[in-house]
Amino acid sequence: MQSTLQKSLAGFNDLDPGHHPWRQRLDSLLNIGVSAGADLVEVFLERTDHLGVLAEQDKITSVSPSFGMGAGIRVFRSGRDGFVSTNDLSDQGLEDALQQALAMLQLNTSTLASSGGFDGLGSLRDYGSSKNNWLGNTPDLVTITQRLLEGTDCLEKRGQHLDVRRGSFARDWQEVLVAASDGTFARDIRLHQSSGLSVLAADGEHRSSIARRYGSTDRPDDLCNWNVDASAQEVCDSAVKMLRADYVDGGQMPVVLANRFGGVIFHEACGHLLETTQVERGSTPFADSIGESIAHSAVTAIDEGMSGGAFGSISMDDEGMEPQKTVLIENGILQRFLSDRAGEMRTGHARTGSGRRQSHSFAAASRMRNTYIAAGPHSIDDLISSVDHGLYCKSMGAGSVGATGQFNFSVEEGYLIKNGELGQPVKGATLIGDAKEVMPRISMCADDLELAAGYCGSVSGSVFVTVGQPHVKVDSITVGGR
Repeated sequence: MQSTLQKSLAGFNDLDPGHHPWRQRLDSLLNIGVSAGADLVEVFLERTDHLGVLAEQDKITSVSPSFGMGAGIRVFRSGRDGFVSTNDLSDQGLEDALQQALAMLQLNTSTLASSGGFDGLGSLRDYGSSKNNWLGNTPDLVTITQRLLEGTDCLEKRGQHLDVRRGSFARDWQEVLVAASDGTFARDIRLHQSSGLSVLAADGEHRSSIARRYGSTDRPDDLCNWNVDASAQEVCDSAVKMLRADYVDGGQMPVVLANRFGGVIFHEACGHLLETTQVERGSTPFADSIGESIAHSAVTAIDEGMSGGAFGSISMDDEGMEPQKTVLIENGILQRFLSDRAGEMRTGHARTGSGRRQSHSFAAASRMRNTYIAAGPHSIDDLISSVDHGLYCKSMGAGSVGATGQFNFSVEEGYLIKNGELGQPVKGATLIGDAKEVMPRISMCADDLELAAGYCGSVSGSVFVTVGQPHVKVDSITVGGR
């Protein structure tokens, strides 16, 4: 059933790009901003439809729908900007928000600073025209609950000593329209869905907690294709192995990090330092390192928004620009930074289609999309066999990162490496390091690159991203233990 909210914004998907119903309103608004003296004015319109469902044990315990709409208006002048968001999409509401944004830069429309300079919006680039039916094609609530309860039932059948069994699902649908006084006029529809299983196993004083999440974009039927039994088996196998694992002895040692979500360390510890938001703040140690070695020659790192179905893929960013494949590091040499519109204005680094935001309530900022270390020439056995005594991190847990790349991450599932072979499972391990120190120590990359879905929080809110890597070997890192 179409909500009242959706009806109120009908028109984003008008099929005649030459006479889009918002064109005249936006033309007028942008002209007012430019005539008041703004160098550039941008309007971001959106409507959203979110659904979250949680299953615990054998019951559905939470169903959380939400809807939203609004606009974010940003004004640039001499490298500075003012940003205001509003839920009032009437002509007066949008103009009031524009006036507030202009006032932040000591601009106003009472005395026009110029006669204009805005030549009107370009032709609508509609990336959402083939996606108009996506929301209606996603699973209904009955199907979602059936799949989640199937998941918790599979956990019970496959697991041992399980005190808690959970299954979760989230669907996020968003329609956006972006218009700017440089002529940008673009529309898109985004669909992200994620599902996950988690358990808490307990036997006497022994405990283990394991969680796995799977996510995709642009695939309305993804939940129906989810292999629930295989996911439950993976979670339960990890839980039983870690239940009675010994605590690891800490120290400085070589570490092999598994593929997929192992890439979270590069994302958090290094990737954020390669966003122009950090260059603007002066908080990245790599600000003046373009063309210099910042990592081992084995490391090539990429950020892109184009991998089919990946959680961080986009048809356009939140400033209306198509995504690019951005090689950040090539053979250890820093090549580029991720840049948005403000980053280009303030730092000179060209835009990369990386201007992203959680919603209309945030101004866009340079953000990662699908970020990963590229595959190398080695096998997993090559990496393991090269270590006499170290740690294999099969699954990473939570962590924290400092402003300039200092990090610590817990190891959810780990194993000792002895004499080039995997040994007993261990728990309680934490990887501690600094991006500038650790990147030169990633000396081997395997040939098994895989990606994993995640959420990234930063100055423009929480956005959908993908992290990834092949198995990699870090020659030396501090492992915190008991």
